[in-house]
Amino acid sequence: MALPRDGHKRELVHGEIVMSPTGFRHENIVAALLTAMRLHARQLKCGSVCGSSLGCWMASGNLLSPDVSFIQAERIPRGPDAMWRYFRGAPDLVVEVLSPWDRTIRTHDKMVEYFENGARLAWVINPEERTALVYRGPAAECLLRNSDALEGEAVLPGFRLELAELFAEE
Repeated sequence: MALPRDGHKRELVHGEIVMSPTGFRHENIVAALLTAMRLHARQLKCGSVCGSSLGCWMASGNLLSPDVSFIQAERIPRGPDAMWRYFRGAPDLVVEVLSPWDRTIRTHDKMVEYFENGARLAWVINPEERTALVYRGPAAECLLRNSDALEGEAVLPGFRLELAELFAEE
């Protein structure tokens, strides 16, 4: 919480502060996903969608911040101060959008940690290849191509977004 408020995204990984700025393409995809997911979640009144500034404390002590996350209603912090603190554990649905400089091993390690801390579904979006990896556990289970769709499954029921539509936002 003592980090400067300069608009740069930072994560705490193994005691080291890692800054991960992004570019226009990345943020445009994040905005499209966040908007679609938020509209759907609000319509169903099933939880909350957050952007990349949400800090999530992992059991390891790492502080991660997914690009987009969905937290089911029953897991949303309650109480006067709870909403102002970092979220404890992983969101139910985690979305990471790869930047050209993202390392595969770091992304995989984050997926493992998210699932160790309560995530139930994750999508890793690759704008360069116009694909998405779907995780239902610590290892990727399915590769979606531009003609496929992201689906919220049991975590965000009824949510569906065609990858072609997502990438058309670029």
